[in-house]
Parts: sequence; structure tokens; C-alpha cells
Amino acid sequence: MFLSPNQIYQGDAQDLLAQIEPNSIDLSVWSPPYHLGKEYEKHLSYTDWLELIRKVICLHYPILKPGAFLAINCADILAFADERMPRLQALTLGRQKITITREQILEAKEKYPDYNRNQLARLLGCSEQTIDRRLNGNNIRGGKYNAQTRVHLVGGLIEQAGLEAGLYLYDRRIWVKDPAWQNSKWHSLSYRAVDEFEYVYIFWKPGITTVNRKRLNREEWVEWGSRAVWNIRSVRANNDHEAKFPIELPRRLIKLLTEPSGIVLDCFMGSGTTGVAAAQEGRSYLGIELQQKYVELAQKNIASITRGPLYSHSLFSGFVPEKAKQKLL
Repeated sequence: MFLSPNQIYQGDAQDLLAQIEPNSIDLSVWSPPYHLGKEYEKHLSYTDWLELIRKVICLHYPILKPGAFLAINCADILAFADERMPRLQALTLGRQKITITREQILEAKEKYPDYNRNQLARLLGCSEQTIDRRLNGNNIRGGKYNAQTRVHLVGGLIEQAGLEAGLYLYDRRIWVKDPAWQNSKWHSLSYRAVDEFEYVYIFWKPGITTVNRKRLNREEWVEWGSRAVWNIRSVRANNDHEAKFPIELPRRLIKLLTEPSGIVLDCFMGSGTTGVAAAQEGRSYLGIELQQKYVELAQKNIASITRGPLYSHSLFSGFVPEKAKQKLL
């Protein structure tokens, strides 16, 4: 028995994807764990994360229809601890509470060559840690004894995994977020930029792809259908799940790349956003989620769409009231 559409299954995508009917999925839209230390991904090492991405992408080849697409939303960089990387040393002048300079300490050492660090600290009216930081550059990002955080680009890893699976990178869109998502920090103590955008990598399974421009109206084509950069408001609060993307992101992909009769898959279902977007656009959905609490959350969120007063099961035929769409966006 294959997994049925319009259901969410609890389990590991690496196991359950193989139970989907071959050549049945019109579009797969998902966002994987980002390997940033969130609660739901702490069990994954970097090697585990990489193997997860590779295997999940590989398992998509048999289940996608020929000519269908896989869309992966992911930040463009990973950040993980690397013992091999030298610790980044930063002299952040604006954060210094003590005005003692390295030059002043060196002058004191020359004048009192027998003074140890504690004696120098008492002489200059600062802590011995300040002496150590100024002399040895131990003002280290991430902590004096912690491994340095290394930045690693994601795009090449995902593209290579796609090629190994027989899927080809067809396109990519850039989702530009606004500065209001929960816990955002629009400042930095380094020269690194604030991470305010993500990519959507779109892969194609070889086969005939039907291009139907009537799926979008003229305004939609002009505003985002043929545009590489999508400006979409972020989720205002991640109070029920640590990492949610806005419903407009999967909605655009679903409307652009599928017909109303299609099945949309999300194998990292989370709070159910892709399923809600599929229901809004009159498509069937199929979800896989590792944690039972999120299965229940996704079911609740999708049920609020499919069982509401403006909806019935006929929504899967393609009709969704425009007023209801606007109410939920």
C-alpha cells in the first residue's frame, strides 16, 4: 500500500518517501533542517545532516512525475563548529568597557618587567582577563575555548545531491525577508552581513514539462511569476514551531508549477504550511513529519482550512474562494 494523498504521516522521510507511489508527485516543496542547532535538529551531526539531504533528494527521483519539480527552500549558508578553523579574533572597540590599550600594557611591562598579569591588572585598574585579551588577542568570537563557527555555502551541496539523484537544477528564486521575524537581530558585532534572504532551489526531473501561463494572471506574472527575487513578509511569530516559512512562499511555487489536479508533497511538514497552501490553491497534499507533536499541529492547521465554512472537500477540484484566501494570508 502506498501513502495516501491528503494525509500527514509521522516518521522519517528517509523511510517513508520510499512508500509513495512512483511517478505520482507533481511538486515537492520543503525546507530541511538548517543545521543551526535548533531543538528539532540537535541529534544531527554535520555528516548526518549532509547524508539526510542527499538521501531525501535521491528518494525523490522515483516518486516525481516525469517533467515535475522539486523546490527546496534553504538559507545560503551553514554555520557549524569546526575544530580545524583558527579562532576568529575581533577587537570590537564599541563594546570595550575598559579603555586600557595594548600599548599602555606594554609600557607598564617595560617599566615593571617582573610584574605578572595580576600585578599589571592592579596597576592599571582593570581585570587580569583584560590584560590577557589585549596582549594575546583572546577576545575570541564564540568563546575562548569553543570551536570557531565556520560558514559553508549550501547551494553546491544541494546541486550535487540533485545531480547524483538524476535531477537537474532548473531555476532558483531568492526570498528576501523583512526585518520583523521573531528573534531577528538586525545588528552584528562583526563585519558579516545580517542574513536576510534565502534561496529556493528548483530541480527538474527529466520528462515533458507542461508550461501553462494561464495558472497566473497578468499581475502575478509581472510581480513575481517571472521575477527571480521574491519579497515576502516573514512569519510574525514562531510560537508553535521554531522555523516556519510564510504561506506565500509555497503558494507561489504551487500555483506556478502545478495544475489543480496535482499532488504537492512536503517531507519536512513542520506546522503544515505547505499543506495549507496546497489546500488554498485546490491541490492535494501529502505530508511527512518526524515529530508527532508537529503532525498534530499540521493536521490542525490544515483542518482549519478544509473544514471551514467557506470550504468543503470540493476545494480539491480547484475552486477556492478568493475572500477566504485573503482572510488567511
